[in-house]
Amino acid sequence: MMNLKNSFFMTLMVMFLLTASCKSGAVQQKTVIKESKKEVIAIIDKVNNHWQNNHPDLGNAFWNVAAYHTGNMEAYKVTKNKKYLDYSLAWAEKNQWTGAKSTNKAEWKYNYGENDKHVLFGDWQICFQTYIDLYNFTGKKDASKIARAREVMEYQMSTAANDYWWWVDGLYMVMPVMTKLYKVTGNELYLEKLHEYLTYANSIMYDDEAKLYFRDAKYIYPKHKSANGKKDFWARGDGWIFAAYAKIIQDLPKKAKHREEYINRFKAMAQSLAAAQQKEGYWTRSILDPEHAPGPETSGTAFFTYGYLWGINNGILDKAAYLPVVEKSWNYLTHFALQADGTVGYVQPIGEKAIPGQVVDKNSTADFGVGAFLLAASEISRFVK
Repeated sequence: MMNLKNSFFMTLMVMFLLTASCKSGAVQQKTVIKESKKEVIAIIDKVNNHWQNNHPDLGNAFWNVAAYHTGNMEAYKVTKNKKYLDYSLAWAEKNQWTGAKSTNKAEWKYNYGENDKHVLFGDWQICFQTYIDLYNFTGKKDASKIARAREVMEYQMSTAANDYWWWVDGLYMVMPVMTKLYKVTGNELYLEKLHEYLTYANSIMYDDEAKLYFRDAKYIYPKHKSANGKKDFWARGDGWIFAAYAKIIQDLPKKAKHREEYINRFKAMAQSLAAAQQKEGYWTRSILDPEHAPGPETSGTAFFTYGYLWGINNGILDKAAYLPVVEKSWNYLTHFALQADGTVGYVQPIGEKAIPGQVVDKNSTADFGVGAFLLAASEISRFVK
């Protein structure tokens, strides 16, 4: 009788161990991101060298060029490739470490404008992100590199206005400027004003039901609807703010007054975005209406990938829940959007909405789209370390 019991017990143990072994093996084999750190760096180099080699004319300090440089700075952080640092330094010097150049504060504006009077318009302030990074990276502590950034932002904070961020792109352009300058100066006013301006932006653009942002007040539902009568959330627009939350949370002190509020908003967006991802890994230009402007789009997808990976890498987002999202989006970025010569394709051209019938194909590329790709790839390199 004892032998029978022992045999039964041993059989159960073997079955348990085999089951545990199979489960363990399944976990170990689950990850789809196959690249090593060296291979991810090679992808970054392929993309960034192609862009820089084909763009020797450094361009101005307006948002689209400056958005590329935010990605180039992340690429420099993970590669330590001095060529990348020098490229952004040359761009900053060409633009005299300024955005819009007016010195007459009485004429400074913050409505849309591409001339030098629009100093307070966020599209002319995103360049300050890279200037502050360069100030920190070069180790020279040359105050002239951030003098204009401080002059502009401290003047802005001295005004009574709180409606500076009236379009969602502007949140990426300027929110990180505020936290970066806080870290340099220790001036708490940067964090107070960031929250004040963001509170206004949320009041006019954030949809509490969908947990996503409209591009601006013109696109609020039901005043504006997608082609199929749905809420029309523009992918790149939500990409800007999703990436912006990742950027500011990482800069804030652990006990910062509004840090948990920002983390909760970031997590809510992550959940909504994950539900809207297409099976091929990308997000369509109108997030909740894939038929409005069907097909892949890279800039929004890359910003989302960056945000998710940063959240996973820093323990903000649950790895088990969101790594599958990243695996699909990274596969799309590297095996569909990225072309053999290093071109990042399927980037929707400059605009402010998803446009039915607009052609977005492998030849559609742009500086800001490359910058978004570099952000995502840099976080992937940290993930696979």
